[in-house]
Amino acid sequence: MSSLRPPALRPLAIGLTVAVLGAALPATAAGATPPPAGSAPPVVTPADIHFRHDTLRSGHARQVGLLPEPVDRMPADLAAYLEPTPDHPGHPAYAGAVVLAAKDGVVVQHAAVGAAVRYAAVGPPPGLAGVELPADEQIPMRPDTIFDLASVSKLFTTIVTMQQVERGRVNLDAPVARYVPEFAAGGKAAVTVRMLLTHTSGLPAFVPLWSRYPTPAERFAAALAAPLATGAEPGTRYVYSDLGLIALGVLVERVTGRPLDALVADGVTAPLGMTDTGYNPGPQRRSRIAATEYQPYAGRGMVWGEVHDENAWSLGGVAGHAGVFSTAPDLAVLCQSLLNGGEYRGRRILRADTVRAMLVNYNAPLEQAYPESDRGLGFELDKHWYMMGLSSPVAFGHTGFTGTSIVVDPLSHSFVILLSNRVHPDRGWGSNNVARRAVARDLAEAMPVRPRSREAWRADPRDLAAVTLTAPLRRPAQGGTASFLLWYDTEPRFDSARFEVSTDGGATWAPGRLLLRHADRRWSSDGTVTGHGGRVWWQVSVELPDRATHLRFSSTTDASSQGRGVYVDRIVAADRDGLLFQGEGADAARLVPVGWSPARA
Repeated sequence: MSSLRPPALRPLAIGLTVAVLGAALPATAAGATPPPAGSAPPVVTPADIHFRHDTLRSGHARQVGLLPEPVDRMPADLAAYLEPTPDHPGHPAYAGAVVLAAKDGVVVQHAAVGAAVRYAAVGPPPGLAGVELPADEQIPMRPDTIFDLASVSKLFTTIVTMQQVERGRVNLDAPVARYVPEFAAGGKAAVTVRMLLTHTSGLPAFVPLWSRYPTPAERFAAALAAPLATGAEPGTRYVYSDLGLIALGVLVERVTGRPLDALVADGVTAPLGMTDTGYNPGPQRRSRIAATEYQPYAGRGMVWGEVHDENAWSLGGVAGHAGVFSTAPDLAVLCQSLLNGGEYRGRRILRADTVRAMLVNYNAPLEQAYPESDRGLGFELDKHWYMMGLSSPVAFGHTGFTGTSIVVDPLSHSFVILLSNRVHPDRGWGSNNVARRAVARDLAEAMPVRPRSREAWRADPRDLAAVTLTAPLRRPAQGGTASFLLWYDTEPRFDSARFEVSTDGGATWAPGRLLLRHADRRWSSDGTVTGHGGRVWWQVSVELPDRATHLRFSSTTDASSQGRGVYVDRIVAADRDGLLFQGEGADAARLVPVGWSPARA
């Protein structure tokens, strides 16, 4: 369908990793064509995703090639945040949480920690001390606890919108005002459906509809009439906006003549068998629902069994930006259906080409000005701050303000769901991003990077690190070549790997120009690599300067968020007079690791 076709975008760089499978010979001597100067790394796009047709079932990590130890420690990592920690001081990250992780359709972890309901109220600021319920009134978290998904609800609005695109009722590049005429107010006549899905409409992030307007009808009208932010031109800036998704919910109701909750039920939850998912769950399910926030300012007390978001609550509990309640098992079915290309157990909710179109980074032209803008249609893409080592240019997911998140890695056919009540009893207790990163890191660490020799070297996975692995040559080089294997996956721009050469015994260093090759892919680098390396070993060749005495590999990281790391293997250097360094032989003991550790098969 034409409205699904992405606009022309610059390539999505996937990054670098190097493998050196042969002797220390220049690429030309080995019969390979050297990459042209300035050539770019290869790319990964949604076209590279292979959709499977898996059905979820319980199993063990080793069944799907995962290391069991990182999978097994997920519950303990979550439980650690039930108390204040050095990376989340002052208060617990949440009262309780549920994690579910799967790969290739096998659920390898599903556990609950803490409490679904623990507090009755909150003390005054600045302490915001939680007032606990009596022990016999507290409710433990369970694996099927129902959570308020908050902004993860936006994915349900997105899916029913894309269903209308498939049916020809909605065109992504048509003005929203074609379907909702009053939306044109406030300078929004040129705002398209695609802009709402990518948060590039120019709308402000939020308006307190619940406190400014007295009725749901007036609140919806105000949301649709909201003007563009001052100076905003549609399509030129990224601002994550609840208002845009509220408008999108109204849009699908207008084109179908049916309410949003019915569209979600008939188009998503019923065909997928998500029986615990929907809006306004009702008092009969309250004992299974995780409580959220104490909101006396809104006259609500402790919110439990009703939507937490004040605007969604004031709109009747059903809105395009928030309102869906669900469980980890139900969300697992949704994640698996997306990994299957929009289908689960023979029931299709989206076409495979629609799912691919939803994973294109339409905001790529805005990345430099807005580094957090990477988005497909509805989905966040490649967000290391909560996806960690599961990130890639096609990794997708979403977070919710209440403490919920999903991360889907289509390259490894895996996903991890974290549901928590981090706003229970008060949002001022802080974010649960540390826990989101912990479970994503655990699943990524369970996917082994296998050395090509008996033992490779890995830069220790630490934040705010600058670590080095130095190889002293046997004698000063007479020109010659160094070669090695490199596997790397880092947070783009913020974390990097670098290769350098010294000609004065290690006193000063200069980058070495890298020629990288994997299968039929070849490219070059000025010595530094960053980003997604394709999850392969790259063979690297570097021409050495005369009188080179030392080689050095370095890895630097920023204050938070990482990929799967940097690995080096099979380090060899030689010139016309013979070997200068052989990392798999007698020279292995001469390597000087500072913040690097052996990585064994």
